[in-house]
Formats: sequence, structure tokens, C-alpha cells
Amino acid sequence: MNKILDELCGYHIIPVVVLNRAEDAKPLAKALCEGGLKCAEVTFRTDAAEESIRIMASEYPDMMVGAGTVLTTEQVDRAVRAGAKFIVSPGFDPEIVDYCIKKDIPVVPGCMTPSEVAQGVKRGLEVLKFFPAEQAGGIAMIKAMSAPYTSVRFMPTGGINAKNLEQYLSFGKIAACGGSWMVKADLIDAGDFDKIRELTKEAVDLASSILGR
Repeated sequence: MNKILDELCGYHIIPVVVLNRAEDAKPLAKALCEGGLKCAEVTFRTDAAEESIRIMASEYPDMMVGAGTVLTTEQVDRAVRAGAKFIVSPGFDPEIVDYCIKKDIPVVPGCMTPSEVAQGVKRGLEVLKFFPAEQAGGIAMIKAMSAPYTSVRFMPTGGINAKNLEQYLSFGKIAACGGSWMVKADLIDAGDFDKIRELTKEAVDLASSILGR
């Protein structure tokens, strides 16, 4: 596995962050790091995303900051210039995947069917996002697809929370889970970073208990 993705997946939980204001980036990064998750997937769906990545990557250089919801190669370039260490896309876009591979940028494309998984395997990818996880069949679907595609590990995202985290993390083919329950938009908008730090620590403790660490 790519060293960056290996380090990223070592956290087991990847906070999926939507930032509407770049000024929230630094205190959010601080809260995540203090809570035990030195990583974040900042979705590229807001005007503040690029600057937020730049701030987080600059202020917390040891943090694994990546860009999510990347839909074009132009967004790949903008995200990487801002400091993103990895790229995540909601679906399997061959153009984006091939572009990242050519430029040696760690990429985790979304998939929800065996055909899409096959495209990732063909390109030598070892980690694929399973999205939207709960709506696409959840852990049962991942287990079914893991049987023929033994070289792949999955990063399920979509509908995952503290209540169903165990059913995902307890399966060996799960590289990490993407989730937003510890970084909810209303908490960020309210500036309640103490609560975010608290929820992050709870998520880390939960993952550790599930994995027996």
C-alpha cells in the first residue's frame, strides 16, 4: 500500500469535513489532532475548501489532510497545490484515477459495484472507497465483493456513525471508515470545537476497543 494511504488508514477513522469558512480550518484541525485523529478529508464542494486545506496543511504539517468530493483533474491540481496529500472521489472516474496515478498522487476512488472494483484492481489500487456505504448494501455488500477481489481493502463512507462502526471495523478488509459524526456542520458553524475534540476522542476510543488495542 502507498505509504501515505498506509499512514492514513492507520487512524481507522477518517473525518469527512465540510468547511464553509476557511477561518474554521485551523481550530478544527487543532480539535481533531488533540482528539487523536491527525487526519481529515476536506470535501471540495465549498468555496472555502481549497483555502481550508492550505491552512490545515500549513499549520499542522504532520496532519494527513486530503481532498474529497474531487470531480475534475483541475480540482486535483488545486487541491495538491494547496497541500492535499491524497485525493478521494465519490465515484470511479477513470480520468481522475489515471491522472493521479500518472502524477503519483495517492487516490481513493469511490465504487459500489464489482465492475468498479475491477477497474481499481486493474490499475493496481489497494484501497477503494465504498460509497454510499449504508445505502449501497453496507458491510454485507463489502464482504460479498471482498470474496473475489482479495487484494483490495475498502474505505466505506456514507451513513457510518458510532452506532454501526463496529460492524465495519471488525471486518479485516476495512482499511478505515470515513465519517462526519464527530465533525458535524452545525458544530463547526457554531464554533463548538471543544465538542468536536470530545467526539473525536470518543471515536478514537471506540475504534481502539473494537480493534482490541
